Amino acid sequence: MPYTYKYPRPAVTADCVVMTREPDTKVLLIERGGEPYKGCWAFPGGFMNMDETAAQCAVRELQEETGLTVQSVSQIGAYSGVDRDPRGRTVTVAYLAVVDREMAVTGQDDAARAQWWPVSALPPLAFDHNEIMADAIALYQSLRVISTN
Repeated sequence: MPYTYKYPRPAVTADCVVMTREPDTKVLLIERGGEPYKGCWAFPGGFMNMDETAAQCAVRELQEETGLTVQSVSQIGAYSGVDRDPRGRTVTVAYLAVVDREMAVTGQDDAARAQWWPVSALPPLAFDHNEIMADAIALYQSLRVISTN
């Protein structure tokens, strides 16, 4: 007999923030092809499958939505604002991947477009991705300091 959980459970998603090591740092965003926030810019990401970790989900969603494959990600944080997703109670775990430079990407799956943006000139972001971006920049800067020492 399967176990029945008596408490409501939130959905879990993972987002992948990809930033370049270029002097004018860029970040990879996707234009959402569906609701909510259709037409808005966001990080590649999506719902976690039952047979994967959050990090595996972030890497998979990045590849599915942009065609970009990365080998390594670092956790930025977990985001659990009660109203962060209008579809329902959703917690996301965000990851950072750092690449040397812009690479060819294309909007795939549920992403209408994929595009590199200068960190200094980002468009308005969907969900709570402004908060995630601020934390990603802080982690990116700390990783750069570590790698130069």
